[in-house]
Amino acid sequence: MRHGKARFVTGFLALPVLLFAFYVVWPFAQAVGYSFTDWGGYSDKQNFVGVDNYVRLFKDELVHKAFWHNVFFLVTVPLFTIALALFFAFLLNVGGRGDKAGIRGVFGSSVYKVIFFFPQVLSLVLIAVMWQAIYRTDDQGLLNGLLMKVGLIDPQHPNLFVADPTPILGIPAVLWWLLLIAVWSGVGFYMVLFSAAMQGIPKDIYEAALLDGAGRLATFVRITLPLLRDNISVAWVYLGITALDMFALVYVMTPSQGGPDHASEIFASVIQFNAFNRGQFGYACALGVALAIFTMLIAVLQLRFTRRERIEF
Repeated sequence: MRHGKARFVTGFLALPVLLFAFYVVWPFAQAVGYSFTDWGGYSDKQNFVGVDNYVRLFKDELVHKAFWHNVFFLVTVPLFTIALALFFAFLLNVGGRGDKAGIRGVFGSSVYKVIFFFPQVLSLVLIAVMWQAIYRTDDQGLLNGLLMKVGLIDPQHPNLFVADPTPILGIPAVLWWLLLIAVWSGVGFYMVLFSAAMQGIPKDIYEAALLDGAGRLATFVRITLPLLRDNISVAWVYLGITALDMFALVYVMTPSQGGPDHASEIFASVIQFNAFNRGQFGYACALGVALAIFTMLIAVLQLRFTRRERIEF
């Protein structure tokens, strides 16, 4: 088997690599090329403009607003999702320990795992449509209807929810409502990821800590978190990439796909607006290249600062 191993492997990899290069790498390269032109997207006229598109994006106020909205999601989506996923995973694996059963999860943990993971089997667009019904601004909206029933809001002046631009802690309210959906839809997957990692931690460690008088908070902070550091680091990178997208939620749930009054604009929605509404595909490609570079820098920095030697049991 060793004889001719390189030819054997190359034979299997040649076609997938060619397909990947043609359908993934080549479009990326084309986008980079178009970013140096004034291409309108609907004609074959492409005038070379150098770095004018990149200079323009640094001066574009809408891009600045979208950038800070992306930064908001970049900080909050990983933070809240990982915190909740770790909390639930800890409860479902070692949160229900007892004197007779030893280290175990809470009662019904297997059922809870299925329930929490359920949003992962739904497409993001379907989730957005479902939450759009919850956030409806009339008495047909689930949340509005409940608040009207208990008398917390006036039926004649229903809450605006996603359409409400009122800032909360200096952040447009619409971003907080979108954050809630992003966390709800993602926490189940990372709960399962952390649960699998926790199952690889020997129970003897928890039992020894229990004998030493450690409580649940102490075992979580001093045992679970350090041993899951690599998993948390990877999860933070994936969630960071997700937070820099958020296009489906913004497109489906917000007025004018980025409203009201650009209160929910993100990089992806600005790219879509410039490409398909303004017909400025060259500028949109420059925005896409800038977003790709920013995403890669965030991923590299995150992995660099969290890298450490792997712990072996």
